[in-house]
Amino acid sequence: MLTRLKVSGFKNLIDVDIRFSPFTCIAGANGVGKSNLFDAIQFLSALSNNSLIEAARSIRDEGGKSSDVRSLFHRVGNEYDTEMSFEAEMIISSHGTDDLGQEAKASSTILRYILIIAYRPEQNPLKPLGTLEIIKEELTRLNKSELPNNLIFDYSKQWIDSLFVTRRRGEFISTEGEKNDEDRKIKVHQDSGSSGRKEGGSVGKTRRFLARTLPRTVLSESNAVESPTALLAKREMQSWRILQLEPSSLRKPDDFMTDTVLGMDGSHLPSTLYRLAMLSDIENLNDRESSDDSGQQVYTQVANTLSELIHDVRSVSIDRDEKRQLLTLMVQGRDGTSHPARSLSDGTLRFLALAVLNLDHETQGLLCLEEPENGIHPERIPAILKLLQSIATDVNEQVDVDNPLRQVIINTHSPAVVLQVPDDSLVIAELKEIVNNHKRYRGVRFSCLNGTWRTKDDAVNIVAKGRLLGYLNPVASNEEIDIYGNGNSQSKSKKKSRVVDRPDIQPYITGLMEDILKS
Repeated sequence: MLTRLKVSGFKNLIDVDIRFSPFTCIAGANGVGKSNLFDAIQFLSALSNNSLIEAARSIRDEGGKSSDVRSLFHRVGNEYDTEMSFEAEMIISSHGTDDLGQEAKASSTILRYILIIAYRPEQNPLKPLGTLEIIKEELTRLNKSELPNNLIFDYSKQWIDSLFVTRRRGEFISTEGEKNDEDRKIKVHQDSGSSGRKEGGSVGKTRRFLARTLPRTVLSESNAVESPTALLAKREMQSWRILQLEPSSLRKPDDFMTDTVLGMDGSHLPSTLYRLAMLSDIENLNDRESSDDSGQQVYTQVANTLSELIHDVRSVSIDRDEKRQLLTLMVQGRDGTSHPARSLSDGTLRFLALAVLNLDHETQGLLCLEEPENGIHPERIPAILKLLQSIATDVNEQVDVDNPLRQVIINTHSPAVVLQVPDDSLVIAELKEIVNNHKRYRGVRFSCLNGTWRTKDDAVNIVAKGRLLGYLNPVASNEEIDIYGNGNSQSKSKKKSRVVDRPDIQPYITGLMEDILKS
């Protein structure tokens, strides 16, 4: 779980410091930098699993996938910054396994990871685009005494007690030498989370790597034997993903041998739901006289959730075609008509995928979603917000199999979403003018509402109430707009009356605004 992120020098993120709770909604106009924050999270996740160059090329630039690694660095005019820095505070799982199936136990579960990367022009003519170099990499633990200042959202004692582990002092990864030192080393310290001993019983020594020659972060090479805590930090960062539910992927049936985990594009939805139903059947087998209603409890839960979006839903099921060996998701209406996934609307499919994801406790980590309200009728937006919040961990209960450590961050520019999310979950993204080193440019700033938990941080930005008016009353008056493009509200052409201008509609809008302001 990502609890705090500081970023500087990445795209238009300069000196950004933002805190997260289990559910966070980031609202802002198009082009302000909401997606850049998601890209920064995705970049850190990619660095935990790939080389520096591969991770950089996996992040989109203005034209799509990045081909020039410099496009990730902050730019003013044609001049790029040469460094970008990241500082992430996170809660990790207390146990897990490495790529070879070796068990790892964390000696600390609340950590801070710092990474500074520089761009280096390449002298080799075969590599004209340059390369990336690690300037600093650190992984350290946060003490329990630091939690009041570092973990400031509201949570219960049983929730934090079920997560917090500390059996070690000191650093897991550190940097030796100054920034301009050619012999600068990244050090990996022996971790007591495992046996702490190499073959033959000898205690492992600190390992040192020459920073300027590292093709990837040392965190990405962590294993359970030498660095179990770093490995579990790596696993946590690998779980930071952007959920981009594509209707074309959601509509596809699955063959019997396909993956049974929902893809970040929505692929494998039928096989994932079928797995959950079969697991439920196995777990409850001793309580049943027969298995004819295999997985019915799971199907019923998904159908009940979907009915909050579409009232005309009787059941959800998986059609198992033995001849073609295909699994197809089916939704039956109240009139008894069954509809395969390929005939469902985009919004229904996305809602279905989130309902299945909510039941799949094997899916953990951080999920980022861009504009989840797309394809959803405004009247149904409260239902999808309720579902997204239910996916995130409940901070009033201990973390266990029924309350996994999951986190959801969404971004939006929809007034319908902003007005209905919890006020302490809302963060407003705005472009602000910044002056630094005699340069003037615009960067994104993240602000919160006054009186919410984020204001415990004295350095936090408080959003001006005037900046919220666009969300509270987003419809401009006829005097404020020129729908004919003539530069003013007057036109020789006959004005067209908008729905919002109708006299029979105005009282409802006025009443709604009065209710909002009273609340």
